[in-house]
Amino acid sequence: MSTLICGSIAFDSIMVFHDRFRNHILPEQLHILNVSFFVPEMRREFGGCAGNIAYNLKLLGGDPLIMATVGDDAAPYLDRLETLGLSRAHVTQVPGSFTAQAFITTDLDDNQITAFHPGAMVHSHLNKVEQAAGVQLGIVSPDGRDGMLEHCRQFADAKIPFIFDPGQGLPLFNGEELLACLKLADYCTVNDYEARLLCERTGRSIESLAGEVKALIVTLGGKGSEIHTAGRKIDIPCAVPTSVEDPTGCGDAHRAGLLYGIEQGMDLEQSGRLASLMGAIKIASRGGQNHAPSREEIAEAYRKAFGSTLW
Repeated sequence: MSTLICGSIAFDSIMVFHDRFRNHILPEQLHILNVSFFVPEMRREFGGCAGNIAYNLKLLGGDPLIMATVGDDAAPYLDRLETLGLSRAHVTQVPGSFTAQAFITTDLDDNQITAFHPGAMVHSHLNKVEQAAGVQLGIVSPDGRDGMLEHCRQFADAKIPFIFDPGQGLPLFNGEELLACLKLADYCTVNDYEARLLCERTGRSIESLAGEVKALIVTLGGKGSEIHTAGRKIDIPCAVPTSVEDPTGCGDAHRAGLLYGIEQGMDLEQSGRLASLMGAIKIASRGGQNHAPSREEIAEAYRKAFGSTLW
């Protein structure tokens, strides 16, 4: 049985600024902001939420099925999916468009400034959940606005449990739309900033919103995460990475850990710890899809991090 990953496929151009943004952005001058960052390091990576989540889920031994839209320039990415053994059956090519492109600048504090061109992603509503057979679990991650709304409804209509992962797409929705997606979903995951925005848009507390789903997960970066479920909060510690190289794609790796844990029937605490570990593994390498631990190495890292066995 497969896990359907609805979200973006993108090329990431990642640049490193060898200083801190705060040293160059003057708060009193934001109304006339005009800054330039010299970035001597640049590389192009395969990315996008759906691509990254599927990559990490495959590492864990899951069976991810990507549902996404790409443009005329997608050949290198499509070839990569084939090499990785990831199905292209529900990756739709939209003529006359570019594949989504992210231009990411990271500073020495791991803060990021991102410019994003959605390209073919805005046509994600062309894909339908019902077109994918044998799906037992899903996720709606950042994608075209209409596609995200429709895929939430389609998962619910098909009675397929899914995670609502609005991510950087959250500002596209008003409070009523966000609440409607939460009511359809079984799980929701956001980072701490997105959690505050979610509360602001809906006018409800995180504890109240958690009542709409089986579990609402809030990631806290280096402080771990919180899982709000059944009126209680489970604190998940951060797995300590071997090094901190690049935060790009860490959230997607975390989502893959959650999906695998849920799919395998793990309890929420173990699923949360696996998610934490996957984020820590990812941050130790550059790009969203360049880490390649074996399942045995993941299990050993879990044992070292949390003192218990994974499988």
